[in-house]
Amino acid sequence: MRVGTVKEIKNHEYRVGVTPESARELVAHRHDVWVETGAGLGIGASDADYKAAGATIKDSAAPIFAECEMVVKVKEPQAMERAQLRRGQVLYTYLHLAPDPEQTADLVKSGVTAIAYETVTGAGGTLPLLKPMSQVAGRMSIQAGATALEKAHGGRGVLLGGVPGVMPGKVIVIGGGVVGFNAAQMAVGLGADVTILDRDPEVLERLGIHFESRAKTRFSNKANLAESVADADLVIGAVLVPGAAAPKLVTREMLSTMRPGSVLVDVAIDQGGCFETSHATTHAEPTYVVDGVVHYCVANMPGAVARTSTYALNNVTLPHALKIADLGWQAALKANPHLAAGLNVHDGKVTYEAVARELGYDYVPVAEVLG
Repeated sequence: MRVGTVKEIKNHEYRVGVTPESARELVAHRHDVWVETGAGLGIGASDADYKAAGATIKDSAAPIFAECEMVVKVKEPQAMERAQLRRGQVLYTYLHLAPDPEQTADLVKSGVTAIAYETVTGAGGTLPLLKPMSQVAGRMSIQAGATALEKAHGGRGVLLGGVPGVMPGKVIVIGGGVVGFNAAQMAVGLGADVTILDRDPEVLERLGIHFESRAKTRFSNKANLAESVADADLVIGAVLVPGAAAPKLVTREMLSTMRPGSVLVDVAIDQGGCFETSHATTHAEPTYVVDGVVHYCVANMPGAVARTSTYALNNVTLPHALKIADLGWQAALKANPHLAAGLNVHDGKVTYEAVARELGYDYVPVAEVLG
């Protein structure tokens, strides 16, 4: 199979879909690998590194979209990229379709076979291709929040860890999954006063056992959430409903109870955000202020630590890429129901139920597509 990867064009996105090491693996499986010139510069990988791995360098993305049977990316295709996708081609990348009707419409129109990293499953309902980026984003959320809390960046001027004689900052983490756990780890490490909210008693028990007295846990209902947010210096939105739009848990009304200069970091922004006042931002302009509260809503947080993120991502995406290339997408999906869960769009049909429901498309089950 001819497999291609292109330079990411989303604002301040420095990751790349295929590393030189992954290219070498694909070539070893007798596949042709095409790489757009400069695609790996954001992670310190030169065209020469890809050539040494056996890849072919192309001077633009156009021939890759035109001639490659599978295109491997990191972020959702931008409008100019979507215009180049075609029927019979496999797109393998993060998509986050539920809050993005324009992208969904373009993918449906193109006829492309789109496999989304974020809905590929693992044993026990896990999301193994989302997990490493959730780990990165969770850890980065505390770094970003701590910076936004500085007075020079519009915050209250609070140091999360405090100092002797001065209380530490209060961090509220909404959601105890992978993002929330990693955010809490970082906040606890800084010495902050940390509380994690979740609706699953088993998650709360597991978090309580892990953190012991270093972080508090609290059941997430409207009353507890409102009280916690009102008392917070930093709120981390770490809520995930796989494949679907995130629920709006922190309302505009709640902002009026928060102290001026408090900070919200919405890690769920890829799925539309879990704060009512959230809208996507970029690394170029990461924050904005609503009712005196600083919002950090960067939709590709891990792109800022591109090298770490790319290698962590390739560790989990490459095995599936090899199977798709070796067997063809249909046989690969038939052989692995976990990979089949990643199919979101095929030949003009929406094949992921949460996306179809959210955006008003007829839902076509993957099993029907595979026939």
